[in-house]
Amino acid sequence: MASDVKRQLRIGVGIPSTGRADILAGTVPLIDKQTCLPEKIVLCTLKPSDVPENIGDGMTVPVTTLISSSGLAKQRNEILKELADMDVLVFLDDDFLMAPNYIAEVERLFLEQRDIVVATGDVLVDGIGTPGIQVSEGSVILKAFLQNPEEGPEVLEEVYNGYGCNMSLRMDVLRRHNLWFDENLPLYCWLEDVDLSRLLAKHGRIVKSNKQRGIHLGVKSGRTSGIKLGYSQIANPHYLARKGTMLTSMALTMATKNILANAFGSLSPESWIDRKGRLKGNALALLDLVRGRISPNGILTVEKTD
Repeated sequence: MASDVKRQLRIGVGIPSTGRADILAGTVPLIDKQTCLPEKIVLCTLKPSDVPENIGDGMTVPVTTLISSSGLAKQRNEILKELADMDVLVFLDDDFLMAPNYIAEVERLFLEQRDIVVATGDVLVDGIGTPGIQVSEGSVILKAFLQNPEEGPEVLEEVYNGYGCNMSLRMDVLRRHNLWFDENLPLYCWLEDVDLSRLLAKHGRIVKSNKQRGIHLGVKSGRTSGIKLGYSQIANPHYLARKGTMLTSMALTMATKNILANAFGSLSPESWIDRKGRLKGNALALLDLVRGRISPNGILTVEKTD
């Protein structure tokens, strides 16, 4: 059971999701076990069937569901609108499990250090590089990590961007400067967390805290196709570099690493990653780059390419 700790900040939790009602059914109720409860939970999906029936029943924290048009950036922006009156908005992936004191630690950090505009947590286990972790298994893993109380002071690491699976934003900065996620990044809109983080970086610090802990399950259902992601792996860094929210050197390094990983991975691909599809997407993006027509929106038509 969550404690009756009184909040000093209005904190909302936002979760964009698509086609993973089974995951939401397992992860959303766990938020009600936080030692410091959020003000509200907002889910944003593409259709009503993306959300379990009776989600939020029996929970202390109210749960609101929004329906958005396609695109993760659009979903995130709908959540920003719905939670516009919050002091802090904690964005979570639908498959992220927070340690019970996660929100309490977010509140403490944002109260103590007013210059922090983005905080991201310590991902104890990230299933994104695995076939994925089930909610029940993730809960056991997280509990094992938390068996021994964490010792030592908080360590704040200055980072380039927040990690979208668990990223807390100071809302008055977004309101004051009219900042939003970039809807020119369509569908899965890879790197939208980097883009907004760098816009916020002009107004404060971006940090990673070892006190905000959790597990990212890395569930594979509902994700974008290999070809589309491969295209985005080239097009999106290029777009952000031209926009000025990613260093050109970082964009080049990221794109090169992705091409090499997909090329070598195609020789002996992981069962849960479409390496050949990603490599094809990389190649199509490079072809568009040479032709002078590369754009993140290329993923909308890339699979129609011969």
